[in-house]
Amino acid sequence: MKPIPVLLTAAQPCGYLAGNLSRSLFIDPATPMTLDLYGSLLAQGFRRSGNEVYRPFCQTCSACVPTRLAVAAFKPNRYQRRCWKKNAATCTVIKPALFESVHYDLYLRYQLARHADGDMAYATAESYFGFLASSWCTTYFVEFWIDHRLAAVTVVDRVENAVSAVYTFYEPDFAHYSLGTFAILWQIRQALSWQCEYLYLGFWIKECQKMAYKNQFQPLQKLLGEHWTAASEA
Repeated sequence: MKPIPVLLTAAQPCGYLAGNLSRSLFIDPATPMTLDLYGSLLAQGFRRSGNEVYRPFCQTCSACVPTRLAVAAFKPNRYQRRCWKKNAATCTVIKPALFESVHYDLYLRYQLARHADGDMAYATAESYFGFLASSWCTTYFVEFWIDHRLAAVTVVDRVENAVSAVYTFYEPDFAHYSLGTFAILWQIRQALSWQCEYLYLGFWIKECQKMAYKNQFQPLQKLLGEHWTAASEA
């Protein structure tokens, strides 16, 4: 396979660790992206945001650690079993990645309730959809319904041997259903149904509470250097 052109961004304020600067490697947008190529890049710690495929590359910081879960080995803990039971009546609808205004409106309510200090709280319809969907990836917008109300949407990518969790947003009124946790539990079961080996969960950041929750899903694997390592061994 020919070398893939990779570009490096300029330093900018880190969105996860206050006071830090961050840089990212990203695949040259001129590179034709395919599901096979993206699957290979996921295994190397890359993720996508819209059509762009990137991974953090900070010379003085290694806080962002790519993670994945071998779904066949997953064992839910007590909290996760309670969460699944609480959502026993939650209905799911798997949809293609098409813009729907009800999803966008829910996304804005979620951002204002949970991340009001971030830029995404004021996302336009174009920037919202440009962040979650892409022109080359097999992406699904999965709706969760509770009591005949749209309670959450979880966005996932599917490649040959894996599912990648892109983003989840939910109705603030339903926060007590732990829908962020339920979304991952659902993704694990769906990955098994699709006969996929891994669920990629994005970056784990120990010092960032919003990203540290991934340690709750075991046996979690972390990409350290060029090798995936069980979290217990990391």
